[in-house]
Amino acid sequence: MTAIPVIAVFDIGKTNKKLLLFDAQYQVLMEKIIRVEEITGEDGFPCDDLHSISQWIVSSLDDLLANPAFNVIAVNFSAYGASFVYVDEQGTPLTPLYNYLKPFPQKLLDTFYQQYGGEEAWSLETASPVLGSLNSGLQLYRLKQESPEIFDRLRFALHLPQYLSFLLTGKPYSDMTSIGCHTGLWDFGKGDYHSWVMKEGIDQKLAPIAASTHLESVHYKGHQFLCGIGMHDSSAALVPYIKQSNEPFALLSTGTWCITLNPFNAEPLTAAELQADCLCYMSYKGQPVKASRLFGGNEYEKQLARIVEFFGVDQIALQNTSYDAAIIHSLRNQTNTALQIKQNAPLIESLRFISCNLNEYANAAIAYHQLMLDLIELQCYSSQLVLPNATVQQLFVDGGFSRNPLFMRLLQDQLKSMRVLSADMPEASALGAAMALPVFN
Repeated sequence: MTAIPVIAVFDIGKTNKKLLLFDAQYQVLMEKIIRVEEITGEDGFPCDDLHSISQWIVSSLDDLLANPAFNVIAVNFSAYGASFVYVDEQGTPLTPLYNYLKPFPQKLLDTFYQQYGGEEAWSLETASPVLGSLNSGLQLYRLKQESPEIFDRLRFALHLPQYLSFLLTGKPYSDMTSIGCHTGLWDFGKGDYHSWVMKEGIDQKLAPIAASTHLESVHYKGHQFLCGIGMHDSSAALVPYIKQSNEPFALLSTGTWCITLNPFNAEPLTAAELQADCLCYMSYKGQPVKASRLFGGNEYEKQLARIVEFFGVDQIALQNTSYDAAIIHSLRNQTNTALQIKQNAPLIESLRFISCNLNEYANAAIAYHQLMLDLIELQCYSSQLVLPNATVQQLFVDGGFSRNPLFMRLLQDQLKSMRVLSADMPEASALGAAMALPVFN
């Protein structure tokens, strides 16, 4: 039997950790999914278990290389952003993998913005909303201020996708898709690191920048293969559409975050858009991609659990609830106020359903329809911040919500001028990380 040449991609999300194998036609030949229990850092705040994730990657790769059915010619990584691994001269992590949801000290934020031009100017220059720890560059600033002894021992701060590549190659790199995602590190006007990065000496802690298509040759336990430097998962998800779409499009990537990416909107970010959690990502070709974000998947899971517990129903069955026109008509008639967006608060906090009393609903199906109506209302508000562009007539939806019939029907109802299409590219982040490598093409 002839071994099939494959690209292996480790796709590390906040919830699921996956290994996927792609053949030369980018068909998925194998998929493994695990969940790794979170641990707590030294301050008790939850964080991903970097050691267990690393062990799983190594053991999975060992099993794969020992499998005679496959010939691994390349490995790459896609992973969530806003997370740094701090390594010393020996490449050993110095701290836990801090959670990007960890609260950032307000006093330290105030000091930073007073020193570096204020929130609005800094945000406009770096295309990064003010997000605290989600601005991963500020995590480095915090480390320097609060833990100078660790900062002094720090050799490289590697974003999570690049650290996972470093595990195999031993070569530290920075990647533009990670640098360009709301980190506060990059000055989009200058096309270089922002001046504050140099003034704080943080540029000395960042690895050399390499192209997202860069490959290293790896000799590993008697095997040889090529290895990419890893990609930010949202930017990776765009790659298949950029490569295969023949007309302008936008992509709504759904998961823990629901992120609308419009590669065909080149308008500079405004202060109002930044306030509403718009930002710029960076494509694998190094081009800015205007985007808006909503913490929709995370809130959906919380509200879904609330409905399930209150009504005592099966969660899977509830998630497969089909569109009921009578329920929708009745609920819409009861909602006669305009959406109220909370100022100076995360956009998801404007979701109406958060404050609703479940006693108001006769059954779980009606409550679920209300949740989805409210979520779509807020999702459309978020998406339309980056969609006013006459050239874009189609919106692809990938991720978990693309398989939710009620979400897709309600989204199309609201975005009447566009074609809303469930993406036919499952696992787009992993697929994009495979397609970005110059191996099969």
